[in-house]
Amino acid sequence: MNKEFLNVIVADDDENTLTFFKDIFKELKISIKVQCFNNGKDLMMYLHNDDAFIPEIIFIKYDVPGKESMECIEEIKSNLKFNNMVTAIYGEQISENEIEEIFVKGANIYIRKPDSYEHLKKVLTDVITINWQYHTSGLNKENFILKV
Repeated sequence: MNKEFLNVIVADDDENTLTFFKDIFKELKISIKVQCFNNGKDLMMYLHNDDAFIPEIIFIKYDVPGKESMECIEEIKSNLKFNNMVTAIYGEQISENEIEEIFVKGANIYIRKPDSYEHLKKVLTDVITINWQYHTSGLNKENFILKV
């Protein structure tokens, strides 16, 4: 596949976090087109729109308002339209049982949200780089799971 950029969506109700994600993505060597949503309801309304650009990767805050992240994951995984999309759930204080549920519901990536900008930058850089490698090499993303 010859693609020059990744389409990425971030769903989070914290404007500072959205700004951090956008700033980090701008600094990467991989070109990224990012769209942001403040809640799960708007995110899913967008994704179900016929004109929507389906992203290669989507980051959803675990406790995003409007529609819970687990509901979003279930909807995404039940629709063939989203088969090639990698889903990442992130949060600060999530129990091991909740992390297990994240993967059982079908998310590909779980990220414990770092407490510093530099650590967040490293984690997002790693996730995007690995995803880019999967995307450009044609590897099977259905069995791709990562916990960082």
